[in-house]
Amino acid sequence: MTERDCDIAIVGGGLAGGLIALALARLRPGIAVQVLEAGPAPGGNHRWSWFESDLSDDGLRLLDGFRTIRWADGYEVRFPGFARTLATPYRSLSSADFAEGLARMLPAGTIRTDAEAGALDRDGVTLASGERLAARAVIDCRGFAPSPHLTGGWQVFMGRHLRTAAPHGVERPVIMDATVAQLDGYRFVYVLPLGADELFVEDTYYQDTPLLDRSVLSVRLDQYCRAQGWDGELLGSETGVLPVVTGGDFAAYQRSRRIPGVAVAGARGGFAHPLTSYTLPFAAETALAIAAEADLPGEQMAAMLEARARRHWRATRFYRRLGAMLFGAPPEQRRRVFERFYRLDERLIERFYAGRSTLLDRARVLCGKPPVPLRALAARQPPLQVAA
Repeated sequence: MTERDCDIAIVGGGLAGGLIALALARLRPGIAVQVLEAGPAPGGNHRWSWFESDLSDDGLRLLDGFRTIRWADGYEVRFPGFARTLATPYRSLSSADFAEGLARMLPAGTIRTDAEAGALDRDGVTLASGERLAARAVIDCRGFAPSPHLTGGWQVFMGRHLRTAAPHGVERPVIMDATVAQLDGYRFVYVLPLGADELFVEDTYYQDTPLLDRSVLSVRLDQYCRAQGWDGELLGSETGVLPVVTGGDFAAYQRSRRIPGVAVAGARGGFAHPLTSYTLPFAAETALAIAAEADLPGEQMAAMLEARARRHWRATRFYRRLGAMLFGAPPEQRRRVFERFYRLDERLIERFYAGRSTLLDRARVLCGKPPVPLRALAARQPPLQVAA
């Protein structure tokens, strides 16, 4: 055995960890990488979707090796009395295709599954089994950890992959169908036509608590699908609870999660869109940044990513204020925030999702009569932690 088992150990084989490994393999193939995934396969059980305008050209190239579904003719949004088709191309990637792509594009042996990390430090990783892996740099990509130092609400969802008994006739993604009853917060249904007789249907809530009642959401999905005339075979399902960050002390959050000399990426590192909870565009750009600085010692890699996360926090302050407005409003009024937003210019909407809103964009979003009472901005948000 050499002094080190690898140059860079990545803990967590989700989106962030997998894309970092891929960027390193493509741009720095001489660097030995080990991805340690606690589960049976990288990527877990998820579906990631994004607008093509979310990514830089380099980001698009990083994702191009995966089998994705692409809708070139845009997407729809629906609200009571208002519907719109927007032209931005949209893409989606399943976790199964993510895992297959990584297995195909990464050197053999890069990913170790069923490898739960017990402890991380600047010199390597000790697995729960007791095995030790020494590395020059360690990157923690294990996902968001609830924290009393951050405030906000939650995005809770249940999705189903269906094969319909007959062609469903849905031509393009429906990103938000907010014509549904507004229950437990801002609610909308998300629909992706994966094939002529395949659909992904997801019931989503912006709500005050992380409670996910599977039986209730399952019944509501049944009701929605019946109303659309969709029945058939269930091919798969997923659930999720994501943070919607509206504020807090990010420096305190970083201190509370810091392991000396260990770099942090992904949602755990703060690389997400505060309002939409999107992580894919930021995961891709962070992966490329790590590949560009891949020779850094572990402590310098950790410092580089912490500084990058602080810049991201400052750059996304506007979205946290919008989130505070959303969660500060009565649940039955929250739909108005998005309904008004989707009447704005299409390029503004693209920049919003990519986290690149200009000063003029921000003024345009906030100008005129506010969609909810201004006192919503002053409402105190609860900490993003899960009760024991």
